[in-house]
Amino acid sequence: MIAENLHHVQTRIAHACARAGRAGDTVALLAVSKTFGANAVAQAHAAGQRAFGENYIQEAVEKIQALQHLPLEWHCIGPIQSNKTRLVAEHFDWVHTIDRLKIAQRLSEQRPAPLAPLQVCIQVNVDGGASKSGVAVEEALALAQSVAALPRLQLRGLMCIPELAPDFVAACAVFARARALFDTMQQAGVPLDTLSMGMSADLEAAITSGSTMVRVGSAIFGLRD
Repeated sequence: MIAENLHHVQTRIAHACARAGRAGDTVALLAVSKTFGANAVAQAHAAGQRAFGENYIQEAVEKIQALQHLPLEWHCIGPIQSNKTRLVAEHFDWVHTIDRLKIAQRLSEQRPAPLAPLQVCIQVNVDGGASKSGVAVEEALALAQSVAALPRLQLRGLMCIPELAPDFVAACAVFARARALFDTMQQAGVPLDTLSMGMSADLEAAITSGSTMVRVGSAIFGLRD
């Protein structure tokens, strides 16, 4: 079932890219495996998936350790408290949820020297939701410039999780704000190549608007308890 679901999502991505006039290899798929066990991740890997996203750090570390024999790429896509930065720095390859300089500094300081720099994205509250994580749009450039200067991090791009829009056009309009910010940062000299946006329900709108990485969980692994 996971292999069939994964193929279906890959087909959706390919079709969305074709409709947007983009090459299919310009959008990466991040399989969000939170709450699903190591066996589910192993099944997805056997079907060709390599990159996995996790929201809950302790749960993720257990899976990372259980599956360390597989060549997987682990992305932290959940909020990070100060007391969890060391676990993230030691076990993950990517972090999508940098929204405070303090967290970025701790990750840089705690990244083990033998490991490659931690690949990171700035999380932006692109639709201004009061209860949403992420730095405000008007503050994102300054944060990105500070993060880019940290020695053990490599700034890659932006991530956003807007409220689910009522339709395709509305979703595109919100995602377009993130793309506009991405373009503005590139023009300001910030070296970005990743725009992480779009999930199971709205990946087509995100790809139309310029996403380079979609984060898909339920459409691959099924509904969560």
